[in-house]
Amino acid sequence: MNKRRVVDVTRRGALALGASGLVTPRIARAQAGFPDRPIRFIIPWPPGSSLDALFRSMFEVVRRELGQQVILDSRPGARGTLGAQAVLQARPDGYLLAQQHLSILRHPFMTRHATWDPINDFTYIMQVSGFLFGTAVRSDSPYRSWQDLIAAARARPGMLTYSTSGVATSNHIAMEDILAREGVQMTHVPFRGAQEGVTALLGKQIDCIADAQAWRPNVENGEFRLLSVWTRDRLPAFPDAPTLRELGYDMVVTSPYGIAGPKGMDPGVVRVLHEAFRKALSDESTQQVMRRWELPMEYLGPEDYLAFARQRVAYEREMVSRLQLSIDGS
Repeated sequence: MNKRRVVDVTRRGALALGASGLVTPRIARAQAGFPDRPIRFIIPWPPGSSLDALFRSMFEVVRRELGQQVILDSRPGARGTLGAQAVLQARPDGYLLAQQHLSILRHPFMTRHATWDPINDFTYIMQVSGFLFGTAVRSDSPYRSWQDLIAAARARPGMLTYSTSGVATSNHIAMEDILAREGVQMTHVPFRGAQEGVTALLGKQIDCIADAQAWRPNVENGEFRLLSVWTRDRLPAFPDAPTLRELGYDMVVTSPYGIAGPKGMDPGVVRVLHEAFRKALSDESTQQVMRRWELPMEYLGPEDYLAFARQRVAYEREMVSRLQLSIDGS
């Protein structure tokens, strides 16, 4: 797959968004006076990621459309659930939103303690994109290919380490699934975000990072070697890195994410927010960010996003049970 095709696919997604009804210069406000103050948006990961860049670009367009600032509030920690926790306590007035991701759907099945209903306790506004995951080692590592890493893990059970952005995140689950298929063991080292894993790998504290693309600059400058990518096709920026499908796993892992608010939001407010964020996603400035980071287009409107979440909850419950994941006592 060449770079022109990736760009064209993203542009077709943007054109589809634009063709779905966004033809007015300003979005009509369904609720009188909404919004009349800034909107706070929680991202439950450290700043500086591709996700961070994507939403910041979108917020600029939303500001122009709605006439109010969207304030980004980074709250890393607690396995990416701090945004969901804040949403549960917020009024359903549209002034506090958060990134909704698969860990939030998965979380209730990993503990005996009361958490939330992943469907009924949130208002699903729009699915946006997904993560670009991959596995990387230091460039001076003896593991020059994914097969080298697996062979070493097989020879030294539990001795090799890999990092992720938290226990029971999508990349953690995918990595454990892969290792189980191979019949090998590696030790998981969870961090609060992918960048902490990059720092640990630079410091030779771990053997491998299996996470979203915080590793990209280090691969580009030659400090890291990319052993695999988890996208459907190889990346134009890293054409030598095989996909999981090419490695024999028949897996594509992007962990789609989107925007959610508290349960019980007024449908008119949801419509205003969805249309503003949809227009922001199709804006050329946002599309440039997506092309720069090779992010997948995963757009879904409110009804389709809710339907996706309902379907995905069943899968997450099954994977938690299969891998015997639990955060109790962690």
